[in-house]
Amino acid sequence: MDKQLIYNAIDAKMSRLCEISDWMYHNPEIGHQEREAAKLLTAELTQHGFTVEAPFAGMETGFKAAHKGGDGPTIAIFAEYDALPGIGHGCGHNIIGCAAIGAAIGLKDAWPDMPGTVIVFGAPAEEGAVDNAGGKVFILEHGALNGVDAALMIHPSIRNALGGSSNAREAMEITFKGKTAHAAGAPHEGINALDAAIQTFNGFNALRQHVKPDVRIHGIIQEGGLAPNIVPERAVIRMYVRANQADYLAEVVEKVKNCARAGALATGATVEFRQTAKTYKDMVNNPTMNALFKANILALGEPMSDSVGAGAGSTDMANVSHEVPSIHPYIAISSKKISGHHVDFADASVTDEGHHGLAVGAKSIAGTVADLLLSPSLLHEIKEEFSKHRALSTEH
Repeated sequence: MDKQLIYNAIDAKMSRLCEISDWMYHNPEIGHQEREAAKLLTAELTQHGFTVEAPFAGMETGFKAAHKGGDGPTIAIFAEYDALPGIGHGCGHNIIGCAAIGAAIGLKDAWPDMPGTVIVFGAPAEEGAVDNAGGKVFILEHGALNGVDAALMIHPSIRNALGGSSNAREAMEITFKGKTAHAAGAPHEGINALDAAIQTFNGFNALRQHVKPDVRIHGIIQEGGLAPNIVPERAVIRMYVRANQADYLAEVVEKVKNCARAGALATGATVEFRQTAKTYKDMVNNPTMNALFKANILALGEPMSDSVGAGAGSTDMANVSHEVPSIHPYIAISSKKISGHHVDFADASVTDEGHHGLAVGAKSIAGTVADLLLSPSLLHEIKEEFSKHRALSTEH
């Protein structure tokens, strides 16, 4: 298969892909509310002959779009399209979603009789700012990855880089309940739930010295009372706990809960815990797939960082990477030093550089998928690597 034919098919679609991406930028939808974005993405896939299931995996804004050529492996491409509250597409998920469908459409239009199957999974709510976040985990639990041989996606960045590490993450809500009273006239009759929350944060600050350096404990007080003259009877902390390894994360989460229990005990309040999103695991990028992706991006004449992308953030793609061989590489959408989860990053997604990054992402995904479909021996090597890593992880 001449990959240039695939790239030409993607180029023919770029105007529409940029139009959709820019629309998403101007009309950001947070997790599980990405109704219009999901409609736009699935409409394009349907138009190009994909078999689309939507809603999917119990999620209103989830979808599965498949094209089967001949017999052969099944490769999954993941699309994200949720925005951040108050920031919009400050993580570039508009680029991710459009690059995913662009790659799939390019493959199908140029190579309809491909030796295998390409599936695009629409995975809502990757950002943990909403309840029940973690669309890829829902897709896994649905059993939709049974029979999938490999999975991949791209993520916007300020450089092209291979996928590296990410932290496992627990998202939780801590609710304290106390008793109202007049804050000046009879404070002794009240139980201050806000004080319990503040004491909990003090506990977090003390705990940070006694956990491994990769741990992140961060959150907000979402509710803290109604008026200054009323002793707060309810306070709510919404927070994340992160660590490099899922086993250690569980250990730290229990310590965090103990901080909250201590805050409640000190003030006389009660405390309840609620998981607000699926637990995210640590990302495992397959080395051979990483090398394959790098070769494809270099073949496009694009620069590629020698170092892998790594960070203290988290992604539900990590959960996928524990079930099938996966990669999560990064694509440059800006040459400026801008931070993710910032309006500047969102703004970069609709620039000429952002549009170029979208095209590079779509073509790099498509080229990598083509290699996987064409080389059974390469796919066998990838699966062997995955099995060995999984066996080591189980032993530890």
